[in-house]
Formats: sequence, C-alpha cells, structure tokens
Amino acid sequence: MRHRLAAVSAAALLCLGGTAGVARAEPAGPSAPSALVLTIAQGNGAAEGTVVRAAVLSCAYTAEGTHPAPRAACDAVNATGGDLGRLLTAPAPGRACPKHYDPVTITADGVLRGERLAWKHTFPNACMMSAALRDDPVFTF
Repeated sequence: MRHRLAAVSAAALLCLGGTAGVARAEPAGPSAPSALVLTIAQGNGAAEGTVVRAAVLSCAYTAEGTHPAPRAACDAVNATGGDLGRLLTAPAPGRACPKHYDPVTITADGVLRGERLAWKHTFPNACMMSAALRDDPVFTF
C-alpha cells in the first residue's frame, strides 16, 4: 500500500506540471496550484503505520480528485492558510472517548498554492480523531 500511495502522490504532483510531467515554477498565491494526498493511517504515521484510507484533492480553478466532496474540502484547506492544525476543534461538551492508546494519524502531503506542504497529526485513538474533526470536510472520506 505504501508504494501505491507514493505512486498516487507522485502522480498527483506531476499533474501540476502539465502533460510533459515537468513541474513549472508558479508564483505562490490564491491562484497557484494545489494538489494534496490525504491519508488516515492506523499508527504513528503513513510511513510507520497502515494507511486505511487515502484521497487525492486537487484545488485548481475547479475542485477535483478522488475526495468525495472536493469543493468543500478545498474551501476548508484554503481557509487554513496552510496551517491545517486549524481544522482541529475541541471535543464537544459531553463527548467521552476511551483513554486507550491506539494511535491514528492524518497526513496531507503535496502542494498548497504553489508551496510544498507536508503536515501530519497523530491522535491517541479514532474516537479522539472523530471528536477533533467533527466539522471538518477535508478528512471526511
């Protein structure tokens, strides 16, 4: 699965360079290209754990990719200004999660507005991830 994920990541990034597969230098800004490979992995990261879900998100003039809701996800990613930690929220009052440690890691790897982005966050367990991402369209796939 890791090799397939690397191939998907490389393919997504090559798509930004045009049909020749050569990356073009684009100025950073709202109209610069964005393409991300998003993963949810059981363990401490996509490299060390087992990827259980992955999606490609391309945010150009139109939102596309394998993500089920690309427009909402692109809008949310763009609103963070590159700090995807802003997607995380405090658990809702009254939400209880078990205290067992069974780590789940989310990652975003690629290009955001023409700038390289490599981001990850590890949660103690899936319940804590669900609680922190309850209003998030980016990692809902």
